[in-house]
Amino acid sequence: MRSSLSVKDIKGKLEQLIDSIFLNVPSGVGSRRKDFKLSKGDLRKVLEKGALWAVEHGYGRKEDLEFIEDNGNIQFASPDDVSDKAYERGKDQLGTLGSGNHFIEIGYVQEIYHNEIAQTFGLYKDQITIMIHTGSRGLGYQVCDDYIKEMMKTSEKYGIYLPDRQLCCAPLSSREGDRYLSAMAAAANYAFANRQMISHWVRESFERFFNMGLEKLGLNLVYDVCHNIAKIEWHKGKKLCVHRKGATRAYPPGHKLLPEKYRKSGQPVLIPGDMGRASYVLAGTERAMEETFGSTSHGAGRVMSRNEAIKATKGRSVAQEMESRGIIVRAASKMTLVEEIPEAYKDVSKVVQVVHNAGISCLVAKIIPLGVVKG
Repeated sequence: MRSSLSVKDIKGKLEQLIDSIFLNVPSGVGSRRKDFKLSKGDLRKVLEKGALWAVEHGYGRKEDLEFIEDNGNIQFASPDDVSDKAYERGKDQLGTLGSGNHFIEIGYVQEIYHNEIAQTFGLYKDQITIMIHTGSRGLGYQVCDDYIKEMMKTSEKYGIYLPDRQLCCAPLSSREGDRYLSAMAAAANYAFANRQMISHWVRESFERFFNMGLEKLGLNLVYDVCHNIAKIEWHKGKKLCVHRKGATRAYPPGHKLLPEKYRKSGQPVLIPGDMGRASYVLAGTERAMEETFGSTSHGAGRVMSRNEAIKATKGRSVAQEMESRGIIVRAASKMTLVEEIPEAYKDVSKVVQVVHNAGISCLVAKIIPLGVVKG
């Protein structure tokens, strides 16, 4: 989300603002708000409707839907293909920030690389932004787990040789393949609704803290985009299943699935870095359509395992280190901070430069973190 605030507007207020968001948005493994409960029937509707369900129930705004991939609702989702165990795991986690690399980040636009596209996205130098990264929580994990077990048998059934068991799969035309796609789409709809609810509570935190309405704060959605998903798409006249793992969509100018506002600029592409360096906004290109099925990198990627990060931080206070760099950090668990140290990740600036130079996305803006909430 972008805002109408600048760096000077939050000077001396950042720590309190981060604390406010940390209290308002549940985060971590077993978290949920006491004022929100979901019945199984409600959860079915979430899996069918995605972000639309959230907006209908007062979380977020109707105009947000235009700026979400697939308008926040993947049509071929089927709640019937989601197991009871996944339902059980998902019912208490909607509207919560996941653990690990999931975050809410307040940052500011340090640099603009493409003025015209930045203006289209509503971004300008020294502007305060909010980036949210979280997904389908335990429900999505369980959907994956359920279908991996099924695919192990399915691969054998269809005579598919697996050089690695993790490559278990099923033909798209099979009942098993179809059921997985519809269950995965239901989990994606859950993720869209989840981010809408968190966005609502972040906006609420800003409104209360600044005692100012949303119109003045200007907390508008720039874009909400998927990663780690398979989508049925048309490329070069062929209907394909495009798997984006650690990748994100990067559609070019003129694409019919983009909001009217972004038809000339191309799709906003969000590439987050680690909590100590930077994140980037780019725009999709025609080159991406030609070479990568309209896809680009999703993030920096780890260079240290979580165990290596734990060893590397023995005797260190990660929160204090971040504060000395001008970044306020709050986390549901100290272990999360240790596992997510900046040096555990590749330098996102180098990753983004490769993406830009390859022509599969165009650099638009650089965002520097000021405050981070981790799950």
